[in-house]
Amino acid sequence: MGSPSAPRANPRFAPTKNNFENELVFKVIMPLLEITNLSHNFGGLCALTKFSLEVKAGELVGLIGPNGAGKTTIFNLITGVFKVHEGVIKFQGQDITHWRSHRISSRGIARTFQNIRLFKELSVLDNVRLGAYARHAYSLLDAVGRSRNFRREEERQRQRAEALLARFNLSRYAGAPARNLPYGEQRRVEMARALISEPRLLLLDEPAAGMNQSETQELIRLILEIKEEFSLTIILIEHQMRVVQNLCQWVKVLDFGETIASGPPREIQQHPKVLAAYLGQDGALVEEEMENSASRSVIVGQ
Repeated sequence: MGSPSAPRANPRFAPTKNNFENELVFKVIMPLLEITNLSHNFGGLCALTKFSLEVKAGELVGLIGPNGAGKTTIFNLITGVFKVHEGVIKFQGQDITHWRSHRISSRGIARTFQNIRLFKELSVLDNVRLGAYARHAYSLLDAVGRSRNFRREEERQRQRAEALLARFNLSRYAGAPARNLPYGEQRRVEMARALISEPRLLLLDEPAAGMNQSETQELIRLILEIKEEFSLTIILIEHQMRVVQNLCQWVKVLDFGETIASGPPREIQQHPKVLAAYLGQDGALVEEEMENSASRSVIVGQ
């Protein structure tokens, strides 16, 4: 993976008095995302039980746990993929519990997926453009008649997609089918597609899955850069503990749909329930990963 370019200010977040006041309210008074007693069942199987979470603007929070613990189910509930059976989800102070996915996206929540979900036969540029569907400023009639407003908006979104490809060092792939890209680059296309929807909250589902050590190190740097550049709040699902330790300020641990621990990463890796359920009684998983990445890891101040 190529080295990301230096962070730069995003004009979408140019400071104004109203923007500053709104940011201050969310950072000081109320969480950006508030989940209360969220539960979900698949038939007779309880996938999630009384899950609660508060995430303030600008935070980077991790969700970890064994496979089947309910982590991706949480993302599916937040984004409207699954209907909420029990509990409340609030975003920017507004109840979005029963909103449809497109409305949630237009409100400012975007995600990537555990298994890459690109349109393999479409070009990389078109894959990114598709992420802007909730932001299109034209009607169905405009689209059918290919009105001036339609053409202007399509050109605007094309330019934004090209700018994101450049930001992720993917411009050379713009016209290529997505299936032709290396695995790590396909992950970056997914992130670019999420960002074109102009989210405030970005949900990353195992972004380091399948990456080698050098790609993982680049990913850590990239996530930190786009978090600042695009003024993002991020929730991260990840199995690689060195990614969690270097990125997350706070971690929630799930096992069989229940929260078994929460706290800073360094405390979590020593928690008895976490060691028993996920990291191993002797912390072998953490020790092995830390040894493997000791000379390469990006250390982030807590």
